[in-house]
Amino acid sequence: MSGMRTDSRLGVSPPSAGDLSKRSGGPRTVLARTDQGYPSALERAADPPERLYVAGAVDALEEGIAIVGARRSTPYGLGCAARFARAAAEHGVVVISGGARGCDAAAHRAAMEAGGRTVAFLGGGCDRPYPAEHEGLFRQIVASGGAVVSEHAWDEPPLPYRFRLRNRLIASLARATLIVEAGLPSGTFSTADEALAADRDVLVVPGAITSASSRGANRLLYQGATPIVDDEAFADALFSLFGCLKQECVSSFGETAAVAKADGPDDPIVEALRAQALNMEELYEIARAGCGRIDAREWLMERLVRAEGAGAIARYPDGRWGPC
Repeated sequence: MSGMRTDSRLGVSPPSAGDLSKRSGGPRTVLARTDQGYPSALERAADPPERLYVAGAVDALEEGIAIVGARRSTPYGLGCAARFARAAAEHGVVVISGGARGCDAAAHRAAMEAGGRTVAFLGGGCDRPYPAEHEGLFRQIVASGGAVVSEHAWDEPPLPYRFRLRNRLIASLARATLIVEAGLPSGTFSTADEALAADRDVLVVPGAITSASSRGANRLLYQGATPIVDDEAFADALFSLFGCLKQECVSSFGETAAVAKADGPDDPIVEALRAQALNMEELYEIARAGCGRIDAREWLMERLVRAEGAGAIARYPDGRWGPC
């Protein structure tokens, strides 16, 4: 069995503006399927890649947890991706995702902020980062001890069909795939399908049945995926998958729990928005019923500002307010 080797063929094509390893100082490796260090977990994938092109640390390619979700994500999806990625990273679990806009990027960033390692699988070559605005994110992943990986040569373009192909690698390297938000239709479903095909667990964060961005996630739950309904459920999953001590896992969410406690369980605005996103007129009706005063709008705005500052709620791009 040959050893993994650092690529010395950079002269094949000039380094592009997206050359992640040159900008971050990380290694640049071509890893053949027969090489020592090739992740055995990828043998679970349909048609395992004969080569991996790795910018960053090859030893980051260990079995971890995949966290994926919608590109057009809501604050709720972004918050869940960051919340669970942070908890996983704090316990030494590598966070795997696809580097896409929305939930994927939130998971990568939260893992690094927690001091952990993260792996991004791309749909094109590592020197052609997509989306282009994530070039900085990918450099940070490499610089922090993680890896940006592709089965395509360094300068291969990110063609549409290749993104579904890369999902099989995400799902195979991960012991479980956590889907934090997905609408219908959703490309996220292909990652769930690939996880099932590789005999891996599929975990799903449920959403409100009135939320279009959660219809796909809720459908997966209906089809038998494991629900992650709260922090303790995720702690149970980490314990089952990686042997993390449950009490340690639960303690990772102390800050979030403190925020929830500070909001108070009796605030009707916060409670309503935790259930579903609402527009201002709907919130005003709740305020009129809850404040017992004529100046309901002032009462409402005070609570929205306080809850947003505490990180309990957020304003969505369409103007509604809802859960983070």
